Amino acid sequence: MSSTTTGATPRRTVQINVPPPQSSSSTSAMFQRIRPSIVTSFLQRPLSLPFVLSIFLFIAWISLRSYRSSPPLPLSSPNLDAKANLRRFSSHFPSPIAKDNRGWILDPISLALSSTISGGAVTCASLHLGEIGPGKLRGNHRHHDCNETFVLWGAAIKFRVENSEVADIGYAEVTIGRDEVVVAASPANTAHALINIDPVRSAYFVGCQDSIINYNASSTDFNVWKDL
Repeated sequence: MSSTTTGATPRRTVQINVPPPQSSSSTSAMFQRIRPSIVTSFLQRPLSLPFVLSIFLFIAWISLRSYRSSPPLPLSSPNLDAKANLRRFSSHFPSPIAKDNRGWILDPISLALSSTISGGAVTCASLHLGEIGPGKLRGNHRHHDCNETFVLWGAAIKFRVENSEVADIGYAEVTIGRDEVVVAASPANTAHALINIDPVRSAYFVGCQDSIINYNASSTDFNVWKDL
């Protein structure tokens, strides 16, 4: 009886080379190399322009919202308003000049007379309606032969008028708020200036004089204040 010998199959050894784990610093450096190339590739595509523009528009909208929500400019005291010969009104309903939600409307002559403002025009022989751009100036002159009544609105405005009762400087100066409507008077021989100090909005005014003004005659002094 013969014996049968069974041969065992030799085992194969498979070696897998696993790379060593990368440190966090090397991983970060790799992403920093990849990230600019991705952004550059995206920006080179024609469809990237609307996306970039939308980002800039969103940033501009946020900036404008933050500007509009900024606190209003400080206003003057009633004592200064009296020295500047003016009266303020809210442009929003309810207000003496806004009887309903359609907005405000007024008669500058009758409103000035009923508001204890002295020295204004009692008739409108000459009438001016104008705009003052941001940072711009109107007036800075003195009429010798007419009284003038103003209506001012639309922006932050600095109103200056001569007043000998104000010590040292000889004039009263007040700030008008963006949402206010002001009626002011400048009697004859009294200098006045309207300055728009708003960085964005235009200011508007109506000027009513009780005589025809000849700006080429010697009856008007120009550039009264050199600091304006």
